[in-house]
Parts: sequence; structure tokens; C-alpha cells
Amino acid sequence: MTDGSSPPRCGSVALIGRPNAGKSTLMNRWLGQKLAIVSDKPQTTRHRLVGLLTEERGQMIFFDTPGVHKPLHHLNRQMVRHAIEALDAADVVCLLVDASTPFGGGDAYLLERAGRAPGARVLALNKIDRVAKPRLLPLMARYGAAGTFEEIVPISAATGEGCDELLALLWRRLPEGPPRFDPELLTTQPERYHAAERIREQVLAQTRDELPFTTAVQIERWEEGGDSAQTVIFASILVESPGQKKILIGKGGERVREIGTRARLDLQEFLGRRVHLELHVRHAPRWREDARLLALLERDLEGDLGSG
Repeated sequence: MTDGSSPPRCGSVALIGRPNAGKSTLMNRWLGQKLAIVSDKPQTTRHRLVGLLTEERGQMIFFDTPGVHKPLHHLNRQMVRHAIEALDAADVVCLLVDASTPFGGGDAYLLERAGRAPGARVLALNKIDRVAKPRLLPLMARYGAAGTFEEIVPISAATGEGCDELLALLWRRLPEGPPRFDPELLTTQPERYHAAERIREQVLAQTRDELPFTTAVQIERWEEGGDSAQTVIFASILVESPGQKKILIGKGGERVREIGTRARLDLQEFLGRRVHLELHVRHAPRWREDARLLALLERDLEGDLGSG
């Protein structure tokens, strides 16, 4: 029982929105630590990441999803598919809208698509710290007129404003039931998923705007030390052209070394043990259209969505 009388709740919440709507930032805030990588570059999230919040009220299973956008490559179509599948599978859909940007065709599509989701539907108007308050009322009225959402909540995932209220509202819409996963777990994804993502986060941070869309990280080997005190990781950063490979390596290998150093330190903190990281940059032409390679990345990076 959560308060001596109320039964615990357990269910899934899909965080849906356009690229850079703030889904990962919001989930990280609620979990109390960085689980999802965050960047100001669009399309940072490429897979459905499962985050687990377990407390006295029960267990909330977050689906942090890729931003919904017009897909131009096989990779992008796969990303949008992950988001739509989460929208249809979740007990509650939480649509995040960037209140600081104009309403557009992508917003109209998500508004219509969310209206067909089988679960409860809630709208979060995010980034209100960037918006003059008088602008919020017309925006809330516009979304409210659709009749799609049970609640519309203004929030700022960056500052925390409104986030506790939104979370409490989501808890009330979850079905009653015991936890589906071990309460000690933070996610269902394997450690190699997070290793690849945290390496890619450093690629995003250390490269200029056009490169992030054309890079991916593949874990080639993962070796545990005999006493489990150290993990040895061999990873490849995939690029689509020789010119991109040259940029990523940098003069005398300076840039890839910097990526490796920052990623290793981040991984040691996340994993709680020493990490030896070997990074290589590999030319993989048109990898975003390579169904076989994308399937390999999916196999390595996707977590188990069954109960633990």
C-alpha cells in the first residue's frame, strides 16, 4: 500500500514529441540522474529507452522515444517507428510540446496521432521558462480545443517548474498493480547500450553540426576483468565518408582521443568501476540505409521490455 490505504500503481508512460522537445531532460529529472544522453542537437535519441521510477506510489515505466520527424533514411524511419510503437503500447501518453517554437505541421501530425492512442493522454507544454506567460494561454487553448488530452500542464524540464505536478498527475492515471521490474533497477537496457550512447554523446559534443546525423557507435567487444573491477570496451564510431572520418579523428588523432577520454570518465562514473576504452573510427558508407547493420545495432542496443 502506498499510504496505508491506496494500492500501488504500475504502468508505462510514453514520452512523445518532436525532436528537442525535452523528453530526455524530463525523464532524467524524474529519475534523479542522467540515464538518457542529452544534446541540443536534434534526433539525439534514436531508440526507445526504458527508465524505471520505483517509489512508495508504485513503479512508473518511462518510454523515452526518438523525436517524431519526417524520415529521410532507413534509420529515421526506424526511429519514428520506435516512437509510434511506444505511443500505442503505453498506459499513458505524455506528449511534450516545445512552447517556445511556433506550431507547425509536425505538431499537427502528433496532435492527430496522439488522439488515436488507446491510453490516457496528457499534454506537457515544455520550456515555459523561455516563453512570456501571456503567450501560454492561447497555446493551451489551441491544444485544448482538440479535445485530445485529459490535462494540459505547463512545465520547464530544465528548471523543474511544474514537473512534480505533472508527475503526480501521471501517477493517478496508472493502473493499480505490483511492480513489473526489480525495484533496484533503473533501466532494462544492458550496459553496452549505455556505453554506446555515452560515447555518442561525446561525439555530439565534440563535432560540428553536420556530423552527428551521420555517426553511430557500435560496441565491438566487451570484456570484464577477472575481479570485475575493470571493463574493457572496444568500440567503433561509424561515419559515412572519408572526409567525416578525418574530421572525427582530428589533427594527430586529437579529437577522437578527447572523445574517448571524456566518454571513459563518464562511463566510469555510470558503471562504478574502472573502464579501459579503445575507440576506432570506421568508414561505413550509407550505414543509415544498411538494414543489416541497423539490425546489428538494434540487437546490441535494445533492452528487454519484458518483466524483470
